[in-house]
Amino acid sequence: MEIGISTFLETTPHPVTGEVISHAERLRQAVEEIVLADQVGLDVYGIGEHHRPDYAGTAPAVVLAAAAPLTKHIRLTSAVTVLSSDDPVRVYQSFSTLDALSNGRAEIMAGRGSFIESFPLFGYNLDDYNELFDEKLELLLKITESEKVTWRGGHRPAINNLGVYPRSVQSPLPVWIATGGNPQSAIRAGALGLPVAFAIIGGMPEKFAPLVELYKRAAAQAGHDVSKLQIATHSHGFVADTTEKAAEAFYLPTAAQMNVIGRERGWTGQYDRETYDFSRSLRGALYVGDPEYVAEKILLLRKNLGVTRFFLHVNVGTMPHEEVLRAIELLGTKVAPIVRKELARLEG
Repeated sequence: MEIGISTFLETTPHPVTGEVISHAERLRQAVEEIVLADQVGLDVYGIGEHHRPDYAGTAPAVVLAAAAPLTKHIRLTSAVTVLSSDDPVRVYQSFSTLDALSNGRAEIMAGRGSFIESFPLFGYNLDDYNELFDEKLELLLKITESEKVTWRGGHRPAINNLGVYPRSVQSPLPVWIATGGNPQSAIRAGALGLPVAFAIIGGMPEKFAPLVELYKRAAAQAGHDVSKLQIATHSHGFVADTTEKAAEAFYLPTAAQMNVIGRERGWTGQYDRETYDFSRSLRGALYVGDPEYVAEKILLLRKNLGVTRFFLHVNVGTMPHEEVLRAIELLGTKVAPIVRKELARLEG
């Protein structure tokens, strides 16, 4: 089982002082985090694409490429690439370049995106939200499969037997489908035989089991080997030396950002300490605690959903960089070894 980090490169106001770090500083911090994650044995680091002032990750491939020559083993992925508002040719070229710089460690996680700022920014109509993704995913997959591409769609000029370069070291360049829980997305990923990543940021992760079954059933019906499918989850969380320390450190920045997003999206009620503490419980969606507790929750996730990769999203709101680095260190040196040892005992 692979264990790693995902981030949106938050630059949110500090929940107490109101201080905001610059995008430039957060980007430099990200490179430091990736290098540390590699050193402590984590498997993957992912950066989400957003186009708003409270996140610095507008160009994940560029940030990952900055870390590529400084790392040896860790896989480098978007989390996610908002494919609907991007050009599949440029997406492939960016990540095949990253693949070259990392010597075959790049991945693309493609999704519609849970934020919509990129659509007006790049001139796309939200009424075409679903159609754009379907069409552009089709083109992206064609590019990963063949050097020369012939393709025609409704939202992008046609391509007639043109080459797309550079070609990736990996053949094909891995493409994951990311979803927040849409059944059709799970079915599409399964039918295409692509790995899937579920964003589980609320409720109980075990309730995603029917989506996993839909995914596997669609894959089987399309003739894919179900035993080779890869399933990832992405959940908010934080690791500290004690569960109490982790819970206190993570609460205020998380609550502040969740309430900002809640107001934007018209959610009722406030994200408060009661909600937070419930989510920290064993069956909840927050992976917050000491290494032993976080490992226990990841093992439960493996049991309930059969995941092959787990992303811990650190952090939800801005936190002191040294605390984030410590969480990454603990995830790699304490949590991951516990999980791997127990899985070897149970499944070996």
